[in-house]
Amino acid sequence: MTVHLKIEILRKMLTAAYETIEANVAYLNQLDSATGDGDHGTSIVKAIRAAAKSVTDAPAEQSLKETIYNAGWAVMGEDCGSTSSLIGSFFMGMSEAVTSEELDAAASIALFESGLAGVRKQTKAKIGDKTLMDALIPAVEQMSGKSDLKSALESAAAAADGAKLTRDYVAKFGRARNLGERSVGHIDAGATSIALLFNAFAKNV
Repeated sequence: MTVHLKIEILRKMLTAAYETIEANVAYLNQLDSATGDGDHGTSIVKAIRAAAKSVTDAPAEQSLKETIYNAGWAVMGEDCGSTSSLIGSFFMGMSEAVTSEELDAAASIALFESGLAGVRKQTKAKIGDKTLMDALIPAVEQMSGKSDLKSALESAAAAADGAKLTRDYVAKFGRARNLGERSVGHIDAGATSIALLFNAFAKNV
């Protein structure tokens, strides 16, 4: 069955994403403690919880575009450091591409591409810089051309597992960049959280 993205599906995806991140908070904090402040899990769970709650509590008359925008705004309102601006910008960027209340595969993929564009307005990080972009960029790129939303998200989830490759990268952003070569050997927490998000999305469409 072909799945179209609509508020009900978005709610299911974000609820699952929140539950997945919540179950991995300690792991994400552990990863972050090697190169950062050790609080990425705590930050990302607050951000995704805010987004999920915003969508769950959205009034019935609210449009899909407004719902996604408000989810981003809710994330921006959380005190999560750079996580707030990056994840908030992702959702707000997605909202800019909404064209109707039900989106087919092509329109849904356009949403994620617009979300990535929103994040790129906040950071110059690229693949190889040991950030969440090491998972987000390939995830969104691998969605391109897929004929249905589920296969697009499954491809994104597989690509987002590139987070594991960050073990071999030298950090170029955030506190981790101060470690230089010493950051090699550690998987980036931000990229890992993005991989977890896309895996949750793919399993819940």
